[in-house]
Amino acid sequence: MAEEKIGEIVKFFAKPSVAAIKITAGEVKVGDTLKYVGHTTNFENVVESMEVNNAKVEKAVVGDYIGVKVSDRCRPGDEVFKVIPD
Repeated sequence: MAEEKIGEIVKFFAKPSVAAIKITAGEVKVGDTLKYVGHTTNFENVVESMEVNNAKVEKAVVGDYIGVKVSDRCRPGDEVFKVIPD
């Protein structure tokens, strides 16, 4: 499986378990698998839904800040990769 860096975590909200991600390359769609990597972070999640400015969107592009539900803790500065199936 290939991976493409698409952004980084800018904030993590523990209570709803939501990561705020700045998209710096490529695009993200609902259904994509994202991998979160940092000093103490290493997990993958499928994007079931995402929001830009509290509005649900199907796709995000460079420059967008998105909110995505995650299954584990992540930290600002952690890198986000899109997993590209072979």
